[in-house]
Amino acid sequence: MHSSALSIYKLLFPALLGAAKLLNRLHPRLRTFFSVRKGLFEELEKTAGMLPPSVFRMWVHAASVGEFEQARPVIAALKEKHPDMILFVSFLSDSGYNARKNFPDATAVFYLPPDTAHNAKRLIALLLPDLLLLMRYDFWPNHLLEAKKRGVKLMLAAAVLQTHAPYFNPLLNSFYRTIFHLFDSIYTASEKDSTAFRELFGCMRVETAGDPRFDQVVLRSRNHARVDHLKPLFENLTVLVAGSVWEKDETVLLDAWQTLAKRPSLIMVPHQVTPENLAHLEADLLKRSLSSVRISQLNDSFDPRQQILIIDQTGYLAELYTVASMAYVGGGFGVNVHNTLEPAVFAIPVLFGPRYHNSPEAEDLAASGGGTVIHNGNELAAALKTFSDESAKRVATGEIAGRFVRERAGATAIIVNGIEREYAAHIRG
Repeated sequence: MHSSALSIYKLLFPALLGAAKLLNRLHPRLRTFFSVRKGLFEELEKTAGMLPPSVFRMWVHAASVGEFEQARPVIAALKEKHPDMILFVSFLSDSGYNARKNFPDATAVFYLPPDTAHNAKRLIALLLPDLLLLMRYDFWPNHLLEAKKRGVKLMLAAAVLQTHAPYFNPLLNSFYRTIFHLFDSIYTASEKDSTAFRELFGCMRVETAGDPRFDQVVLRSRNHARVDHLKPLFENLTVLVAGSVWEKDETVLLDAWQTLAKRPSLIMVPHQVTPENLAHLEADLLKRSLSSVRISQLNDSFDPRQQILIIDQTGYLAELYTVASMAYVGGGFGVNVHNTLEPAVFAIPVLFGPRYHNSPEAEDLAASGGGTVIHNGNELAAALKTFSDESAKRVATGEIAGRFVRERAGATAIIVNGIEREYAAHIRG
């Protein structure tokens, strides 16, 4: 039975969508939302018309690239067992789509169309999925309802119910209760989340699996070919990698780093590698009388003791942590901290700003002692001094971070087993 809140949503969403279309010329993000979805169905129709026969079709939906990274080890394991499985991947955000639009295991990567009943019917009719794997969150009711109506198995993975999320708003409880009960199985990131699903929403088809991103970072940590040429340059040095840094991160970090008598070699990776961001960073370094080199211009004259290495190309960050002694992860002075697991898997201390509560793994990493939360430049300077001067403290903290990741691996196998059961039932049926 649908909740009254869900009925209101189904009535109001088309009107809100219409208003957004009228306003899209005035708002860049709205303009992008609609422009990138032009011709979406026509492209999918072409792709669907050329598909070979397949015994099983899986659709994976992720809000953005972070949620998709949770799905990647699951996809890899399934494609290894069933190479003929047809896979569709959808994103809500343009950043997620642009980062993974050429994902090789997918038959099609596309933007999720606006959540109207008409769009949902058209999309499900084109994809004809046997199973929808939704990662973490991003619940679009009309698409879920239409998939359920068409007999698609619905699976939610890496699910979390954070206490400050809207799920617990009394006015929305019945809405989310209806949404959650559409899923045939729910795999949570922790036992606490499983308990909340059962006790607060009455969902019994819940299993604690963990977060498959731990498996993904373990898997990716074995790749280091792209940075092998950097290892001799930083050998026997204490190295700080500042990953996914925004302007505020850069200011706090450089202010703190410059106070150190014993400075670690510094590698900086801007969150967005654009000409404007790079020019701004280099201008700031120049004002500070600091010398830097872009990795695209790296040559034999580079001296990591005297110069900062700026990464001006994408695809380096995860592997860069192999040369790091410690990591600063950006975003914590903005909306939310970025990926803290990528450095932690290399058993190095991980430092980040105060806005990290939308990241359960960052919260847990800090609670474990492997992550250090800093609130200002003075705290960052103190932490950097400790980890630069006291190698035993640095190693011990890093070991906690590495153990934090290793002990939480294994979610992929549990989720894949659940999909395999649905696969086998589909074949028998």
